[in-house]
Amino acid sequence: MSTRILPAVGDADAARAVSGLLGQLPDAEPAAPLGDSTSLLDTLARLAAESLDELPEVVLVHERIGPVPALELIREVALRFPAVGVVLVTADTSPGLYSAAMDSGARGLVGLPLSYEELAQRVQAASGWSVGVRRHLGAGAELHTGPGGTVVTVSGAKGGVGTTVTAVQLALAAAASGHTVALADLDLQSGDVASYLDVQFRRSVVDLATIQDISPRVLQDALYNHESGVALLLAPADGERGEDVTDRVVRQTVSALRHRYEVVVVDCGTYMNSANAAAVEMADRTVLVTTPDVITVRAAKRMVRLWDRLQVRKAEETITLVNRHTRHTEIQPALIEKITATKVARIAVPANFKELQAVVDAGRLQDLDAKSTVKQALWGLAADLGLVKNAQAAVRGGRLKGERGASGGRRARAK
Repeated sequence: MSTRILPAVGDADAARAVSGLLGQLPDAEPAAPLGDSTSLLDTLARLAAESLDELPEVVLVHERIGPVPALELIREVALRFPAVGVVLVTADTSPGLYSAAMDSGARGLVGLPLSYEELAQRVQAASGWSVGVRRHLGAGAELHTGPGGTVVTVSGAKGGVGTTVTAVQLALAAAASGHTVALADLDLQSGDVASYLDVQFRRSVVDLATIQDISPRVLQDALYNHESGVALLLAPADGERGEDVTDRVVRQTVSALRHRYEVVVVDCGTYMNSANAAAVEMADRTVLVTTPDVITVRAAKRMVRLWDRLQVRKAEETITLVNRHTRHTEIQPALIEKITATKVARIAVPANFKELQAVVDAGRLQDLDAKSTVKQALWGLAADLGLVKNAQAAVRGGRLKGERGASGGRRARAK
């Protein structure tokens, strides 16, 4: 039986060296090296979507891979694709790094400069472990591309375009359909999820900043269980404390949430930093909210280009939501799609505010009437994103299983 090997090596010279040695291994089928962490995760997700048997038995991760650090990447691969054996290639073979690699989920460590014997031994061991796991899972077993849930991030092209309202309604729609849902507020300096949902809670994502390994008990202590059924991870009340939340904290937090909840919605706000950029990179789906005006569409284009330069998210993988849309505006969704090179959502949120204002001012966004056009649009978007179990009900009227209509008017928009 041949062993399929997928190397992830950011350095060109190292990639050639790794490919040369892998080609000499008996019964090995090495794939072309991937140059960054995003390409690796995307490739594994695509293969896993086909079947468990399509995944490679072994993934090699070079120490200089980026933009996600090697150990964090190994942790992510181990969590999302547990039947793949991961081997770290590094110049540091100290006991400390070896222990850290094993804690992250690696099945072996190969030192630099590469040795044929050591590489063959580690690949063989990782491959044997992978085959054993797949045999235990059984033929035709289905492998999810995440340890539990789907992660959706919502970002705004500019402030005030409706980012938080969109994130909250997506989470409410998913929860009303019967999913277990977490809503994380990573607008670290000015997050308003708590204000929109009438929540007073002293804990926030900052409480996870010093935790090296987020256990279920630690995560539960940081979450607020809202009356709607959505678990809330709030932004800090003091904006300056948001600086304590690093990309490492976000990666561990999102992974922990994904492991526990079927749907994880992340409000990334409009200001990009390394923390919420990490969430965008990890997301299964990314929504970028814009309004149909020249300044905001330009801002959306800048955001998309920023993500592309930082290798966070490709334009074609981004879903743009047009908020405050009218048929008479000069800039229509088709033009926005062309300008940003993204995929514009099929559903646009109409420009109606009268009904929304009452629930926003009261901090009771969960009470938005089911007849509201903004609720219908955003719950329809949730159905298009695959976040609800009853898609027809979501598109039909914003009322899903377990959802109760609340007072309000007839038309609304996201603010």
